[in-house]
Amino acid sequence: MALINQTANTYYNSGSFGGYQFTSLQNVIDQFVLAYVGEDKIISKINRQDIVFHAMRGLQELSFDTFKSVKAYELEVPPSLAIPLPQDYVNYVKVSFSDGSGIQRVLYRTRKTSNPSNIDQTATPDVAPFYNFTNNELVLNTESDTATAFANQESANASSSADYDDTIYGSNQGQRYGLEPEHAQINGSFYIDEIRNFIRFGSDLGGKRIIIEYISDSLGTDAEMQVHKFAEEAMYKYIAYAILSTRANTPPVLVEQYRRSAYAEKRKAKLRLSNIKLEEITQVLRGKSKQIKH
Repeated sequence: MALINQTANTYYNSGSFGGYQFTSLQNVIDQFVLAYVGEDKIISKINRQDIVFHAMRGLQELSFDTFKSVKAYELEVPPSLAIPLPQDYVNYVKVSFSDGSGIQRVLYRTRKTSNPSNIDQTATPDVAPFYNFTNNELVLNTESDTATAFANQESANASSSADYDDTIYGSNQGQRYGLEPEHAQINGSFYIDEIRNFIRFGSDLGGKRIIIEYISDSLGTDAEMQVHKFAEEAMYKYIAYAILSTRANTPPVLVEQYRRSAYAEKRKAKLRLSNIKLEEITQVLRGKSKQIKH
């Protein structure tokens, strides 16, 4: 009742700009207990810690492909051409650099290099390829020769300033068969060093302002553990399904019913959070060959 009776001034001027679109995970848990747990309800009795566990798992799962749980950091590429992955990194969404006009230029991940563990054969001279070393203690270099070569290479695409209308391009006609689209750009490339948890860039990106957009699991801090109101019902259904599916003697029909319900609510949440606007789509498609009328 306190929420209902609060003044309009307090309600609309709390200082939390845009925060009304979210509700805390704690509030989701409280509302779930109120609506789903009790006598003559779906779940007659349950330990609150079980609800907390499934609520956190639901928040984590929905963060990966439903919630807007993307974080973005801007930083300058150091001389080492390597940037450590954020602590709460799960997967990257987009890596780009900001040009002089503030426009983000998308970088593409190269799949054909890595930073393998490099054995220092000066410290262990007897180590050779496929050698069954039993008496030598392996000493590993910090960087592999492969990673060093990638960092020192000059991108052929980035360094090319040839005009596609000049004779240089004409002499190359018919010689570009097999060009891979991911490399047919001049922005530069990067790869994820999964062993040491770094993002590594080519030499042409040294000193540039890099923007890393990545997915988090939304469980880093209490402030991050919040649910968008478009997906609140999806959270309730996920928690209910997770609890029912892990309890003994639950009728399979009831489990299947809530599995379908959880799936449907998740799909609805995705559609709502996709934020599709007809006017924006129309404006983009007007530049295509077919006129869009509405």
